[in-house]
Amino acid sequence: MKRIPLTMIRTNLADIPQYSFPEHYSIRTFKAGEEGIWAETEVSVDEFKDKTAALNHFAKEFGPHLDEMSLRCLFAENEQGEVIGTTTAWYGEFQENETWGRIHWVAIKPEHQGKKLAKPLLSAALNILSRSHEKAYLTTQTTSYQAINMYLNYGFEPFIKEPQCVEGWKLLENVLNRKILK
Repeated sequence: MKRIPLTMIRTNLADIPQYSFPEHYSIRTFKAGEEGIWAETEVSVDEFKDKTAALNHFAKEFGPHLDEMSLRCLFAENEQGEVIGTTTAWYGEFQENETWGRIHWVAIKPEHQGKKLAKPLLSAALNILSRSHEKAYLTTQTTSYQAINMYLNYGFEPFIKEPQCVEGWKLLENVLNRKILK
């Protein structure tokens, strides 16, 4: 499948779908010093070529905000306490320099995918965002079509920035067998 970058928005953070973690899984927040755990999780889903690249990105994007990371970055754990997923309820400037909540860096390690962990993780992150933001956005790509289907079910909608986005959403309509563009 052609990889096209996409943006999705949710213009209201009310009525967030709620899902609980399956038995033997739990959620907790990031603690200072766990940058390596975040990096390993992101590398496991091919977001970065290696741990060094992930750590460098973490330092640049989140390093100055470790206090906020302890409130906004979530880890999913198995019953042995191993981190098997993460996402961050972050924020960013979006549309006319307005600060929106941002779902950032959603990742479930491949060996734990398909175990109904992404929805509870996303619910928890959106709940955090709803405390300080009215709207949220996320960035993704057409190759993440399963995640995009979940985001659509959570009320996120396509945000068309350029003509290439329309191509991406039409491709996803075919892959997901659902009407997305209005």
